[in-house]
Formats: sequence, C-alpha cells, structure tokens
Amino acid sequence: MAVLKWMLVTILALAAFAMIAGQMGMLGGSAPGDLGVHDGKLKPPSSSPNSVSSQADLWPGHPRRDDARIAPLALIGTPEQTLERLKAVVLATPGARIVEARADYIRAEFTTRMMKFTDDAEFWFDPTARVIQVRSASRLGESDLGVNRERVEDIRKRMASAAP
Repeated sequence: MAVLKWMLVTILALAAFAMIAGQMGMLGGSAPGDLGVHDGKLKPPSSSPNSVSSQADLWPGHPRRDDARIAPLALIGTPEQTLERLKAVVLATPGARIVEARADYIRAEFTTRMMKFTDDAEFWFDPTARVIQVRSASRLGESDLGVNRERVEDIRKRMASAAP
C-alpha cells in the first residue's frame, strides 16, 4: 500500500512539474532553421509520427512518408484570394499566430493553451500543381496524437465554409 501511495505522489508531482514547465514556456521548443520552400519543396516530414505533409511523396524512402501523407489545400478563387482566406482562417484558430506571410507562402505557429507545445505549419502556393502545399509538425515529442492532421483538416473545412 505504501508503494502505491508513493507512486501516486510521484505521478502527481511529475504532472505538476510538467504543467509548470509548460506555463513557463519550457515545452515550446525552437522553430527549425530549415523551414521554407527550397527547390519547390517544403521540409520533409518529421522522422517521428508528429507531422503531416502534402509533399510526403517527394521524399522516397522516408520512414514516415505514408503516415505523413495528406492532401494539399485546393484553391478557392485565385491563389491570392486563397492565401488571404487562409490567413483569416489561421488567425481565427486559438493559439495561432502568423510568423511569416509572403505573396505565395504563410508560416504559422500553433501553441497549445495548457502545456504551450508549439507546432510549425507552412502553406505554399505551388504554381505547377496549382494547390496550396502544406506541412505541419510538432517541435517536440515523438507523437502528436494526430493533432497536426486534425488541425490541417479543420483548416481545410473552414477554408471551404463561409466563415473563418
């Protein structure tokens, strides 16, 4: 019984420590230095199951290629109109902020409220494919429990609806 009590106290102490660390910004991580479009490609998917990429197939032999694969975003009107709509949708998302916005590219950070985990998302108008290529990945951790995929699919739905 004493061992069970000790284990419970330890678990609660670790949970409290994690909450405090999150609130202090210690779980946000740093943005990778190689984000952006390079030779018509966004960064490859993460090597752990915590990212999605509409360009996953451009990285043959990548260990997470199949898990990371997600459809690009369709254009809604012109590329410029689509990216403006995308900015509005991203900014209406809790915990989101746009870090970089160009005529053909948006980089956003999504930070969770409680633990302050940060994910990086990139959206690029691909003039050849005439779609918005997307990559979204967690900065820290092995798994994101599907959060990046859910977020991109939510953005896709909101892009198609009337309201951001």
